[in-house]
Amino acid sequence: MTIDPGSIPPHALRRVIDTALEEDAPWGDVTSEALIPAAATAAATLGAREPGVLSGGGVFAAVMHAVDPSIDAVLHVADGTPFAAGDVIATVTGPARAVLRAERVALNLVQRMSGIATTTAAHVAATAGTSARIVDTRKTTPGLRALERYAVRCGGGHNHRTSLSDAVLAKDNHLAVLLAGGIGIGDAVAAARQRLGHTVHVEVEVDRLDQIEPVVAAGVDTIMLDNFTPSELTAGVGIVAGRALVEASGGVSLDTVAAIAAAGVDVISVGALTHSARALDLGLDIDVAAPVEHVTVPAGD
Repeated sequence: MTIDPGSIPPHALRRVIDTALEEDAPWGDVTSEALIPAAATAAATLGAREPGVLSGGGVFAAVMHAVDPSIDAVLHVADGTPFAAGDVIATVTGPARAVLRAERVALNLVQRMSGIATTTAAHVAATAGTSARIVDTRKTTPGLRALERYAVRCGGGHNHRTSLSDAVLAKDNHLAVLLAGGIGIGDAVAAARQRLGHTVHVEVEVDRLDQIEPVVAAGVDTIMLDNFTPSELTAGVGIVAGRALVEASGGVSLDTVAAIAAAGVDVISVGALTHSARALDLGLDIDVAAPVEHVTVPAGD
């Protein structure tokens, strides 16, 4: 799998890195500045302490370069590629103070992103042989959506709408407001279609089989079947009969996703890809055997 690191919008990546570095060292790294000579250099290895799927290798390098452009970060594993425990993912050389200052932010991001990619890959593997597409949700870490959604793609998954601005998705609370006002969902969707541009995608969530026909008849592009059992999903797919895409949501886990996919749905949205994925165990270790610039610590440095 080839993942284009440029598919993370540069402005979004820059914003994340700048914010994270300012948070971690608002007035510099007092430990390194007090203990490490300014001229000292270091070589370090980013290694895997458990198997997984990589995402964020380019982000790791970008953090290093943001702290000091002279740092040389060489990636040995491409994003979207599985790796084993013990594999070397990247090597880093450069000014020791800069490497140490960048270490935690760079690790936090690549560990988080690789955890998401690894979790996504497991869900994709569980649905192999079906037509279902694994997608993420808006249940992302505030400020990190662009990176986390890229990580989902690295794991072989796909992205749902990026934001509230991208598409119409009427969920249970929208329907509750309409119901309180005496407005039927079919009428609401039909009226919305008259106001919306022809390129705007319309999706509606339902939680009962008897809600499907009026929603599909109103002309939605996708219908979301929320918290349906596999047998109910099969029945729902039959009712829709190809008139709209069918998305399954709710109650999705690695234990249930295969049965959900087998029901014939087109899309399975999984909030756990981003809101519950744990960070993968990766570590940055200074190579004490590597040749370093010989330095003398002056008095008072």
